[in-house]
Amino acid sequence: QVQLVESGGGLVQPGGSLRLSCAASGSIFSVVVMGWYRQAPGKQRELVATITGSGSTNYSNSVKGRFTLSRDNAKNTVYLQMNSLKPEDTAVYYCNLVRQELSIRTDYWGQGTQVTVSS
Repeated sequence: QVQLVESGGGLVQPGGSLRLSCAASGSIFSVVVMGWYRQAPGKQRELVATITGSGSTNYSNSVKGRFTLSRDNAKNTVYLQMNSLKPEDTAVYYCNLVRQELSIRTDYWGQGTQVTVSS
């Protein structure tokens, strides 16, 4: 099994910054990608950013240029640096880890951390 522990959410004013962390533990092998998704009230969960084992990143258009995803392989941790936050960034943010063994893909999710952007 895989455990994902998230931290760093909170309340911030528009234009402010937050950094989310996600530490993975357990059966961490055959990991192909880690990343963050978010879900706002009344909306579907959406991709925020992902990062592969080699460090290639992918961002949604809504956060490109404002958010930066990085990883520390030694600590099995990914970090989402969020700058220039907007009220529309308000959501529960979920860490995601994907394992791929042969043709079997397994997604693991964190418990979620609330990010609220409000004045």
